[in-house]
Amino acid sequence: MTAAGEDGTRRAIVGAAGWDLAQASAARRAIVLAALPEENRRELAARWTLSAHNGQVAPVGDWRVWLIRAGRGFGKTRTGAEWVCEQARLRGDARIALVGATIDEARRVMVEGPSGVIAVGSPHQEVVWRATRGEVRFGSGAVAQVYSAAAPESLRGPEHHLAWADELAKWPDAAAWTNLMMGLRLGTRPCAVVTTTPRPTTLMRRVMAMPGAVETRGSTRDNPHLPRAFVDAMAAEYGGTRLGRQELDGEMLDDVVGALWPRALIERQRVHAPPALVRVVVGVDPPAGIGGDACGIVAAGRSGDGQGYVIEDASVVGASPEGWARAVAACAARVGADRVVAEANQGGAMVKSVLLAADAALPVVLVHATRGKVARAEPVAALYEGARVWHAGVFPALEDELAGLSIGGGYEGPGRSPDRADACVWALTHLMLGARGAARVGVV
Repeated sequence: MTAAGEDGTRRAIVGAAGWDLAQASAARRAIVLAALPEENRRELAARWTLSAHNGQVAPVGDWRVWLIRAGRGFGKTRTGAEWVCEQARLRGDARIALVGATIDEARRVMVEGPSGVIAVGSPHQEVVWRATRGEVRFGSGAVAQVYSAAAPESLRGPEHHLAWADELAKWPDAAAWTNLMMGLRLGTRPCAVVTTTPRPTTLMRRVMAMPGAVETRGSTRDNPHLPRAFVDAMAAEYGGTRLGRQELDGEMLDDVVGALWPRALIERQRVHAPPALVRVVVGVDPPAGIGGDACGIVAAGRSGDGQGYVIEDASVVGASPEGWARAVAACAARVGADRVVAEANQGGAMVKSVLLAADAALPVVLVHATRGKVARAEPVAALYEGARVWHAGVFPALEDELAGLSIGGGYEGPGRSPDRADACVWALTHLMLGARGAARVGVV
């Protein structure tokens, strides 16, 4: 076979392998790639279908907006750029809007960045960036125009087939989005991709609720191409915190109106580890039945200078009385608790007998609630406001419940009842408010 013939055969093999490999297992991909010449391996490595993870694949169906709401490093920018470049290859008449929070971000990230349309599109077709006109021209004839969300009037008038809106949560208001949507009317199926790390803005909620919108959620750890050391370092530093849940996990964390524990307050009152503690208490909010609500089990301690520290959330869900009692005993042993404070409203003396059956040495104090959960929580929330209580670590489930309690008696957190939050309140009331707190709730 001639050299030219051999090269042609190799190209045919690469083309066929590329299609097969897109659906093959990682092990099979490794075997096929190892058998190919270096030049062909480089070609395959550049193919998006082989490197994209599931969250970067466009959803099927007749959608108008594809919202990619994910953490940093998920690959949102690469996904947006790949989608734009693919559409440009397929549709030579396409008019595309590239909208960033500012014109500088649109240029630096969406166009010129390492995952922007120039880097992504150039290996497959001619891509020309005319910076003075804010315009990207593709070899197919498609044209993408750069816009800034900070200048919404620039989007009033232009018409587009397609759009890519980046970091929607940073847009100053909804005016640019409104103008973009009104101009997205060319062709038979105009549509937009939105890539953003979430923030609880009015515009974010509006886009999430749009008819014809589909959503992809994801986190930093979903991207297999990120260095493992980076992912581990980010998780160790920010995992479970509000910042980490928003920026790494892609969660949108709202503050309840009139929240007793605004999330910013919880973040302010966080330390990595507690100092030496002179007292430790485990608060318990027993479930009303079996297999329903959680049994709230939260440990807190007090240091020699009178500061309080939440040190563990050991709550269990769906456990039998014997099961949650064992969990209480185990938690008390781990933290060296000198007291277990348990609400007696559900079951009265039975609660104490169940706890003592799990560990006869448990020092159990029963408390009877004479006011609602939120009323009991208010003086404890005031301790946080006064910088007298700290979270030694991160407790996402507990903190979601605390953030769901609002002034006036409402609860808008996860689950039917803030069982973890109530257990935390019992423990801190006993530790920090002493006789005043006990008198309000009634010690049994």
